[in-house]
Amino acid sequence: MLSYDVCECGAPLQRIERETPQPKGAEVVLRVIAAGVCHSDLHIWDGYYDIGGGQKLRLQDRGVKLPLTMGHENVGEVIAKGPDAKGVSVGDVRLIHPWMGCGECVVCRRGEENLCVKPCSVGIHRGGGFATHVLVPHSRYLFDIGSLAPERAAPLACSGVTAYGALKKVSDTLRDEPVVMIGAGGVGLMALALHGKMGGKSTIVVDIDPAKRAAAKAAGAGVVIDGSAKDALDQIRAATGGGAWSVIDFVGAGATVKLGVDATIKGGKVVVVGLFGGDVTISTPFFPMKALTVQGSYVGSLPEIAELLELVNRKGAPDVPVATRPLDQVNAALNDLRDGKVIGRVVMTP
Repeated sequence: MLSYDVCECGAPLQRIERETPQPKGAEVVLRVIAAGVCHSDLHIWDGYYDIGGGQKLRLQDRGVKLPLTMGHENVGEVIAKGPDAKGVSVGDVRLIHPWMGCGECVVCRRGEENLCVKPCSVGIHRGGGFATHVLVPHSRYLFDIGSLAPERAAPLACSGVTAYGALKKVSDTLRDEPVVMIGAGGVGLMALALHGKMGGKSTIVVDIDPAKRAAAKAAGAGVVIDGSAKDALDQIRAATGGGAWSVIDFVGAGATVKLGVDATIKGGKVVVVGLFGGDVTISTPFFPMKALTVQGSYVGSLPEIAELLELVNRKGAPDVPVATRPLDQVNAALNDLRDGKVIGRVVMTP
């Protein structure tokens, strides 16, 4: 098999050839058909997250080891399976749910392996899809994509389930009040597309990039606001009739979280999804005085990916721009994403 691996953080991915894995027990081997490029890959490639105050959370402290084959948004064809693998057959095309835990703790047993304290996620802790083949430890992580095109289905494994999980957290007001979305990158545009399929009322999208604001407007955003404008907060308050009931921050910078908190009305909720990094100061009296909720949302669970695929197969694939590129252009694709040149999603096709 062929893969492109992070051998040194920040350095170009290296082309590596190794033996194609042979499945044992409940393992399944898939030939990769489509592998999405996610903004999280940039953090993994760099080897750290910015946690503010000049501090870094290094991925090696979270069990990430090099060399690493990234790529956690994958669709593949089953080419081999272990004797204990059930529910799949050779030739099946499946979406891989990448957010894997230990499979044994209380969190995993309730289906929330994405929150396990011993993660072994595809493309982060174990080999991912920037390769010709990928080994999956159990068939429970494989989902039928129905009639979806592989390049459309692959981003659902992260971008899709992340957006879906965040939208579920504001479901109490989704159908009655506008949702403010900060950031119109791949996940933000996915959330915009899923919002309508989930019965949402309207959206207000905030982004500093005019091209991404234009993409959001073309995708159906009711209002788009320049996040760098001096009166951005006033514009959000005006568009929401006094303040937002729900803000989803797909950037996760100190300034964007602060904007989201300031934009809420009494009883409002801010859901932080993005991993841009930084820190924020919030006056503690605002929590009780505004009945404020600030909640994190980390990717999605096994039940949520199943719910998302049911929704998409019933109401159609999210209309998010998707561009495909051959696997040998993965370094260029990552650099284009870092430079802000990507609208929607790039999917590698080995």
